[in-house]
Amino acid sequence: MLRAKYHQERDKRIRDDGNEQYIEPVGKFAHYLDDPYVDAKPREPLTDEVTFAFIGGGFAGLVTGARLKEAGIDDVRIIEKGGDFGGTWYWNRYPGAMCDTAAFIYMPLLEETGHMPSRKYTRAPEILEHCQRIGNHYGLYENAVFSTEVTDLTWNQELQRWIIRTNRGDEMRAKFVATGTGPLHRPKLPGIDGIEEFRGHSFHTSRWDYGYTGGSPGGAPLVNLADKRVGIIGTGATSVQCVPHVAQSAGELFVFQRTPSSIDIRNNQDTDADWFASLEPGWQQEWLVNFTTLQTGGFTDEDLVKDGWTDISQRIRDKAIENGDFSPEGLTKAYHDSDDDKMAEIRARVDAIITDPQTADALKPWYRQLCKRPCFHDEYLDSFNSDSVHLVDTDGQGVRRIDETGVFVGDQHYELDCLIYASGFEVGTSYERRSGFDTVGRDGLTLSQAWVDGMTSLHGIHVHGFPNMFVVGPNQGANLISNVPHNLTERGRTIAAIVAHAIANDSDEVETSADAETNWLAKLESGGRTFGNDPSCTPGYYNNEGKLDEGSGNRNFLGYPDGPVAYFEYIDHWRNDGDFKGLEFR
Repeated sequence: MLRAKYHQERDKRIRDDGNEQYIEPVGKFAHYLDDPYVDAKPREPLTDEVTFAFIGGGFAGLVTGARLKEAGIDDVRIIEKGGDFGGTWYWNRYPGAMCDTAAFIYMPLLEETGHMPSRKYTRAPEILEHCQRIGNHYGLYENAVFSTEVTDLTWNQELQRWIIRTNRGDEMRAKFVATGTGPLHRPKLPGIDGIEEFRGHSFHTSRWDYGYTGGSPGGAPLVNLADKRVGIIGTGATSVQCVPHVAQSAGELFVFQRTPSSIDIRNNQDTDADWFASLEPGWQQEWLVNFTTLQTGGFTDEDLVKDGWTDISQRIRDKAIENGDFSPEGLTKAYHDSDDDKMAEIRARVDAIITDPQTADALKPWYRQLCKRPCFHDEYLDSFNSDSVHLVDTDGQGVRRIDETGVFVGDQHYELDCLIYASGFEVGTSYERRSGFDTVGRDGLTLSQAWVDGMTSLHGIHVHGFPNMFVVGPNQGANLISNVPHNLTERGRTIAAIVAHAIANDSDEVETSADAETNWLAKLESGGRTFGNDPSCTPGYYNNEGKLDEGSGNRNFLGYPDGPVAYFEYIDHWRNDGDFKGLEFR
């Protein structure tokens, strides 16, 4: 019965156009890609050479730069299109933005920089400050280039250097390059008929317009919305965080929902300074291993993090113990049973909080918790008890049309002064489209050509045909989606070890062999470990909008067959044994 309900709700939301249902912010919406925080300062084009260039100034670039510096490689340049370090946390300054994984494991390099997170889940301004702290601590500002977009990245075989061209007229050279542009920086818009016609005010949450709304990223009230009818399209993690703030200030708020998020308890708390001071050296690595072990179904003596993520996995583990069956079939049954219990609790929580039965029914998620990004919040659901807040449930169909004065859901028109797009970022589109440039390797081979059938790599880091280039992200490695920075930190360590080895041995090139790349992909495919691949899952970016098995979707979401803990142990041994098996140093 429950499974039939899941499939029924999923089928309502499956669309033939998949990722094509979203449109790029171009034309009238091109300004959504602009930087509203910093005006680019004029400068002369750069034509110099660096040892290592990193494209992207978010956590990926920062942790890799830090590890390179620790390895004695000082000549590091980070190239970032924003006006400062931060990546996602540079762009996302919407009201209520905060991490949804505990800050003690989410914020990297806490011990190295001496920072104590103020709360278990810290707000966006503090995370942005921490990014700047890392940059200052490791001297990464000294050679960084901001407000600069890479337009071309090409390997020159004769020079054995990467040539980096930018929108500022630069033509830099680098012996090594890495790309860490990430999946959460290029906003996408819903391809709703008539979206260009709206004549009220509109913006994307990643470019929040405080000039229009009033308020600030620090939490000041959005006072300018007091007499406004505001609509927000999207009910994912961003909307869950910002809706309570808009609800408190807007004259009226209309939340247009296609699929409800699962909203579990957050229970945020201030950090006890005395407790934090008592932590022993090496505590953050211990917490990372503890979290990853528990979150992926392993055993530890203690749950150090104690959050919704570890609760999910411990329920599965405990159910398997209760059933006494650790076979693949037994673990699947334990997952299904424990997830059924958890989602029943989440739906019951909706009933306990929401006073209107019809609104409560519409806010209940009918899918497995890990089909979409789980959300943890203690104010979102309460917002819908306010007389000025209206949930407009579209029964899985989304907004039908936008016109000059508002939006249509079915035949009902909603007149609006302001329309906010909480529609997220491009995840399932091509690498070239998301990064804004293509990468040209040996013999003119482009990365988009190499990945036309999906990502291929060794360890998710190296690509055959692209010497001295590294990819920094979670894919085809640990694939740990609950704490993405852990993936990035480990890749930074790996890259620093490889580059240090290449320099120490006077190697001009380092590249994965074709066989090593093929064997790694075969290993990943044989394990079939991916996320969002339950056939009952409602569509979203976790499962390539419900088309995981079409085109390149499945390859792009593959992870190490034995799970994140095993991958981290494997890659630690691999980078420290001195052999660097699968790589060719020339």
